[in-house]
Amino acid sequence: MYISDSVLDQFIEEDVPYIDFTSEVVGVADQDGTIEYRTREKTCVCGTEEVARILRKLDLEVLFFEKSGTFLEKGSVILKAKGKAFALHMAWKVCVNILENASGIASRTKKFVDIARAQNPEVEVITTRKCFPGTKKLAIKAITVGGALPHRLGLSESVLVFEEHMRFIGGLEGFLKNIDEIKRRAGEKKIIAEAHNIHNAITLAKARVDVIQLDKFSPDDIRTTIQAVKAISNDIKIGAAGGVNFENVKEIASTGVDLITTSALYFGKPSDIKADIQMV
Repeated sequence: MYISDSVLDQFIEEDVPYIDFTSEVVGVADQDGTIEYRTREKTCVCGTEEVARILRKLDLEVLFFEKSGTFLEKGSVILKAKGKAFALHMAWKVCVNILENASGIASRTKKFVDIARAQNPEVEVITTRKCFPGTKKLAIKAITVGGALPHRLGLSESVLVFEEHMRFIGGLEGFLKNIDEIKRRAGEKKIIAEAHNIHNAITLAKARVDVIQLDKFSPDDIRTTIQAVKAISNDIKIGAAGGVNFENVKEIASTGVDLITTSALYFGKPSDIKADIQMV
């Protein structure tokens, strides 16, 4: 995944708008040293490529780094670099923040996907647009290296019809009246529609939408809906969305649903990563 230099420059500037005042005052700026990042727990690492680029921007020499998506045991070296002390201290927190937060998302994602696929090997875990503003690029990278995919990257890329859209065209009935025209205007895009009950899901299936997203359905209702929809067309995909988390993903995946949509992977404890700076 490509993250632009301008984004990485912004990460640096947020923490180092001018100089590392402490290094200048203490008088260590021009001494040589190394920085090493290690895991304090089992971790699916993410963001190492971006951290390596930041280190190079600060004129540090990157000696080694693990690729994003690598699963490491506790105590493993993630990355090592060397250079002047002032640059090591400028990089320190910027880089550990990226590694801890991105790796936290990647590690949660891997665990979540493993739980879901242990029940249903064919299920795809996809994530919503509910990541914290300003973190989207790293968050999307983290969920992909953890084994999930983005549900939709933005409003411009897909057709997902909610009840809130239908209210402006006469509700579900109005949507169904216009379904042929909507499909024509969508061109090569698939039509995804949200359903709030079994009856609506069956109605949407009869209209041959491509994907039906079940909002906050119980596992029993998901099973009933899947059976009814697949009897109409086996080509229609069924997604479960709304409140899907670590507590219920196992049961939801066991229903045989095609897609699981969640926001839960973005939020939680960052990975515990140690940064160690030493003088050469």
